[in-house]
Amino acid sequence: MERRRLGNLEVSAIGLGCMGMAGVSGMAAMYGPVDRAEAIATLHRALDLGIDFFDTAEVYGPFANEELLGEALADRRDRAVLATKFGFRIVDGRAQGTDSRAQTIRAVCEASLRRLRTDRIDLFYQHRVDPAVGIEEVVGTLADLKREGKILGIGLSEAGADTIRRAHATHPIDALQSEWSLWERTLETDILPVTRALGIGLVPYSPLGRGFLAGTARRAEDLPDGDYRRTDPRYQGANFDHNMALVAEVRAVAAAHDASAAQVALAWLLAQGQDVVPIPGCKRRATLEDSAGAVALRLSAEELARLEAASPIGATAGERYGNPAMLRMVRL
Repeated sequence: MERRRLGNLEVSAIGLGCMGMAGVSGMAAMYGPVDRAEAIATLHRALDLGIDFFDTAEVYGPFANEELLGEALADRRDRAVLATKFGFRIVDGRAQGTDSRAQTIRAVCEASLRRLRTDRIDLFYQHRVDPAVGIEEVVGTLADLKREGKILGIGLSEAGADTIRRAHATHPIDALQSEWSLWERTLETDILPVTRALGIGLVPYSPLGRGFLAGTARRAEDLPDGDYRRTDPRYQGANFDHNMALVAEVRAVAAAHDASAAQVALAWLLAQGQDVVPIPGCKRRATLEDSAGAVALRLSAEELARLEAASPIGATAGERYGNPAMLRMVRL
């Protein structure tokens, strides 16, 4: 498996997004039912394939996702690079706004260490920027935790360009996690130039557009109750039809390589630079093995240009989130 760097961390060229294994804020099956035994087998298979970068968060479950990883990786800890996140106030099993006060960060860190059954968190992200707490204070607390050996790397998620600059001036930031894919390219205009200038790694989440770019997407109304994508504007009505035109182009490139559409979408991201480590979400071994194949797929300059022409920045129909509150929490 190819290796890449995120600041001072070395990880596999793609990681494993674990959110779907336990959901968010009480939504235990955001992307359909979860077989716990299969999820654990998927985590073990990832290590067998050379994928060692695992992404979770306190709010996933909440708590259950970290507990799952702790159980699955307890006897394999030294083979894994664990990333988790803090930053939400969790009340009665649901996220209720942000909370990045120093005492909260420390409390979450200690709780995450226990759930993950480890003595250190390899990469600790602020999940969303907290408007009530200066980023300098947040990063200062994280720097203290790093000096204490409780965390090894510092990350931000969905932060805006100015926030990234201020954070990095306080202490070097290793990675920024943000949505990036062929159907969500807006960070290329203002965020990517900043991370590149500062040497911050980029960890794209939802690199397959919440499954849309895999080529097997169903309309929102055809998905089962409880599936998060039922509320995704990009899966709904005329937006769905518009966005399927991009999928047709992805499929055409895939056919030329005897590859899957998902592999092509991931290969496009991997081709954007050695500082890019996408984290496709998987909860089954078959999906994981397909995603892993993207690392060996090399797209030509012409194919990359074809895909980008089919998905210009800002051309995807529909907002990123159906919940306006979630939209207000990005790029702060």
